[in-house]
Amino acid sequence: NTYDLSPYFKQLVVSLLNRVGRMVDQFNHHLYRKRGFYYFSRRVPKTLLDHYRKSRIMIALRTRHLRKALAQSQMLARRLDDHWFELRLTQLGLGTPAYHLGYLNGEQAEGPRFSEAVEFYLQLKAHDKDEVFTRTAKRNRDYLISVIGDKPVEQYTSKDAGKLRDVFLQRGLSVSSVRRNFATIRSIVNLSFAEHGLEGSNAFAKVVLPTARPTARQPIPLDAIKEIQAECKKTDDQARWLIALISDTGLRLSEATGILVSDIVLDDPHPHVIIQPHPWRRLKTESSERLVPLVGAALWAARRVKDNAQYFAFNKYCSGSGTKSNSASAALNKWLKPRVPKGCVIHSFRHSFRDRLRAVECPVEITDQLGGWSSHRLRGLYARKRRANHKRRQSRHGGIRNIVYLQPRSSSTFPK
Repeated sequence: NTYDLSPYFKQLVVSLLNRVGRMVDQFNHHLYRKRGFYYFSRRVPKTLLDHYRKSRIMIALRTRHLRKALAQSQMLARRLDDHWFELRLTQLGLGTPAYHLGYLNGEQAEGPRFSEAVEFYLQLKAHDKDEVFTRTAKRNRDYLISVIGDKPVEQYTSKDAGKLRDVFLQRGLSVSSVRRNFATIRSIVNLSFAEHGLEGSNAFAKVVLPTARPTARQPIPLDAIKEIQAECKKTDDQARWLIALISDTGLRLSEATGILVSDIVLDDPHPHVIIQPHPWRRLKTESSERLVPLVGAALWAARRVKDNAQYFAFNKYCSGSGTKSNSASAALNKWLKPRVPKGCVIHSFRHSFRDRLRAVECPVEITDQLGGWSSHRLRGLYARKRRANHKRRQSRHGGIRNIVYLQPRSSSTFPK
């Protein structure tokens, strides 16, 4: 007899498909798809809900490929089973809780909080830095914690970073200041990620900041410099010695405030000041270590320091614990404000110094040496011995002497 097998065949196929469907469902019941991407989703067992902030664990797998999503889903499911087994042992008093994935109550325990990260950062980095380095790190720590909280470093998001940026700008900080703050915060978080083996990305690494408008630093005109130097000689106190010294040497304020009386050499055919690092004041760059000839108002100021000071040239702004450059800057700028054009400050003397050297056609190499400016052409030269020979000092002294007023000056103005 011939039988029609088609109904039996269809029934068999349907049965097999149902069985396969159930198998796939059991194998893949932690996955679901949304907008083309796969997500892992698993409900927390009822007996462990007290340990969690949410009743379901959901993780974006960030893939559109089913095979890759299945592999990740299996791995996550196995790890969760292991963690839950440990939690059940803990409930029986036989183990310690496993903090994972940031879902447990009590926050994630893998990475340090930002406050801890700052202490670790300073412990490793601050030993050869000045007080400003430590103060900057701690100030940024306080800013960040007050705005977005003290979280484990890997739990900060780009939204948190954007919120911090907005608060900085609302407080009136310039874009350049905000950029420096974020550079410090980035370094702290990067170090924590590297040292603790944390996965993920630094939320503060790609913060978008407004474009900063460059502001040209104005030099102080020559006529104003002459009047200021005359007033310095008339007032004749420590603050005015400092201004006079900077006006004809182009020293940075921190360099000038940190010198010793012994750094000033007057019993030489070419009087000069030695700019070198001290325990209370480091130099900005290697090329900052130099000899600077003393002429004009700077020579007058150096003589006044030699006659009156004992150890620190400017003990009002310097001690063995460090320099008070910020205090000196505020006091000197306040005195200079009515005497210089708008936008000019104590540092403007340094810009004027370079302009004056250029005006007398001083060679660029000597200009860079006098001001301690870095130059690609001079990197090899900066590695040489600090003390120049007599011939080089004579060359520098001749170059700087021509800039005093860029014109013949009477001997009565300042000592030669």
